[in-house]
Amino acid sequence: MPRDPRFDILFEPVKIGPVIAPNRFWQVPHCTGMGFALPATLAAMRAVKAEGRWGVVNTEYCSIHPSSDDTPAPYASLWDAGDIANMAAMTGAVHEHGALAGVELWHGGWRSGNVLSREAPLGPESMLAETVPWQSQRMDRQDIKALRDWHRAAAIRAKAADFDVVYVYAAHTYLLTQFLDPSTNPRADDYGGDFAARSRLVRELVEETRDAVGDRCAVAIRIEVTDEDGTGAEERARLLADLAPFVDVFDVTIPDYGTEMGPSRFVREAALEDHVAHVRAATGKPVVAVGRFTSPDTMLGQVRRGVLDFIGAARPSIADPFLPAKIREGRLEDIRECIGCNICYAHDGLGAPIRCTQNPTMGEEWRRGWHPERVPALKRSEEPVLIVGAGPAGLEAALTLGRRGATVLLAEASDEPGGRVSREARLPGLAEWARVRDWRVSQLRQMANVSLYPASPMSVEDVLATEARHVMVATGSLWRADGRGRSHARPVPSFAEARTITPDQLLDGRRPSGGPVVIFDDEGYHIAAGLADLLAGEGHEVTYVTPFGAVADWTSYTVEQARLQARLIERGVKIITSHVVSGLAPGEALLACAYSGGPSRLPCGTFVPVTSREPQDGLWQALKDRGLATLARIGDARAPGLIAHAVHDGHRFAREFLSPEAQGVKRERVILGGQGDGWTVS
Repeated sequence: MPRDPRFDILFEPVKIGPVIAPNRFWQVPHCTGMGFALPATLAAMRAVKAEGRWGVVNTEYCSIHPSSDDTPAPYASLWDAGDIANMAAMTGAVHEHGALAGVELWHGGWRSGNVLSREAPLGPESMLAETVPWQSQRMDRQDIKALRDWHRAAAIRAKAADFDVVYVYAAHTYLLTQFLDPSTNPRADDYGGDFAARSRLVRELVEETRDAVGDRCAVAIRIEVTDEDGTGAEERARLLADLAPFVDVFDVTIPDYGTEMGPSRFVREAALEDHVAHVRAATGKPVVAVGRFTSPDTMLGQVRRGVLDFIGAARPSIADPFLPAKIREGRLEDIRECIGCNICYAHDGLGAPIRCTQNPTMGEEWRRGWHPERVPALKRSEEPVLIVGAGPAGLEAALTLGRRGATVLLAEASDEPGGRVSREARLPGLAEWARVRDWRVSQLRQMANVSLYPASPMSVEDVLATEARHVMVATGSLWRADGRGRSHARPVPSFAEARTITPDQLLDGRRPSGGPVVIFDDEGYHIAAGLADLLAGEGHEVTYVTPFGAVADWTSYTVEQARLQARLIERGVKIITSHVVSGLAPGEALLACAYSGGPSRLPCGTFVPVTSREPQDGLWQALKDRGLATLARIGDARAPGLIAHAVHDGHRFAREFLSPEAQGVKRERVILGGQGDGWTVS
């Protein structure tokens, strides 16, 4: 289908300093969980985005010196010649597809604990470094001069690595922000005090970066439009105007990372517009900003109305690396939209390569050789494959097998596909999660070789009656009612009574018959907090109990925790942390302190345990030894996890089906080889 000419403006080349961006799609610097340790993994992932028509593809934050060490968080680095070689692998891969490559030069200041380098953290003041119990070194003039030298040297290395865009990074509470903001810069010298002094270091680094690389590279700055407390907008606007002669692109944001990186539960698309719309007029230079843009019409509106010159994206480029290509080719229905779950960001926080609920190939481009738009054709495709269960694993397996050319029979017991995705999308704010189901169903409808059979529960006899010799069981999992989980390895006998309701029952429409409702969150992700929000919003009296120290503790990785806890407080939910529900008594729940074991009681008319899930693998068990050529259990039926796990599992089994050669996994690591008196590293 030809592209709608309305979108032509998005594919116009844009000159930025000495280089030309091929279009207006700008993959902003974003964390990857790969960093300097996995350069081949990183280069392959960025290359796929360039292939997908992102016009500018940037690194994650890139350390300029060992005093900016964010370990255990993975980060890129440009410390030496070895880093130049590794980063050149990325720029070469990006350039191969006609895109520009950008690098974000970074110093963490006191946000970096330097646990690997053992350098003293630096800052405008001596303050506690983030996440560790030691402090930064108060920078004197010599330290500031050294920083400027390190930054210039890193910019020159970036040029040597063949980057086209070099960032000065003055956002997200890192070192330059620590100097800019009055709350973190109490200095009385000419790098502190009034705004002109506090911004002096930023001005110097911008000018010196321009001088170092401006003949070959565009200079960008990532900077917030206000101080950390939301004030200072006029001063910041004047600073941006003053920097404009030295800056080719302004990548602007706000201090509230919970909005910039906001999950869809709380933050909608294009959330930064009102904050950044003035920057283009103030600077007269191209502007980029993020907004979790998934709608081509929203993107078009940002450019046409003069809000942005470039559509900035991190998460949408992860969910669909080929988003620009699909707009370019008029295939809007094929765009795999980001759902805003922030599982990508969570895994960087866990120190692992990012992954994506929507895009199971993310992070697997080099390791497994996966591509988001291509799968290898089956060598033998005559025999049909039966998939039982059309939840996230079953849908993804059917889609991938269909693309490989297999004839697929997809049987779903309920009236509609989706499984747990349909349930969880009913929680407050999670409607966009249904995109996991809807996109796959829409793709399957275009495939003549895939047939979906709703309202088709399958017994052993039903499976055998299809005469399919290849069967994948994707029957999911259900929340346990017996309390087994982190706190109770065995069932709690008193939980087995009529007032106990499981999360699945609640999300399928059952409601408490009496109150108060006690929700026991022994899992720590979002389900229990979401149910508390749902029931309190319906007028139920709710008490939330967890052995963790905060509501939905694991959601700190997905940038949801603080807002979830605030939401429950606003709803009037009683929150009891550091406690376990040890049992039920008539009209009460019995609690025990997670640390001392001290007992307590609270009123309980309905009990909702959110503890762990039971894999629904009975059909798989029963089909063993029934003569099938292939029998696999996939997704939650194999090992309950995140929706992202289920999608990845379905994709993996479908790729590896009848293809032993696809089962290999490469490892990227340092290998030492002894030669004579020393060692070489390869």
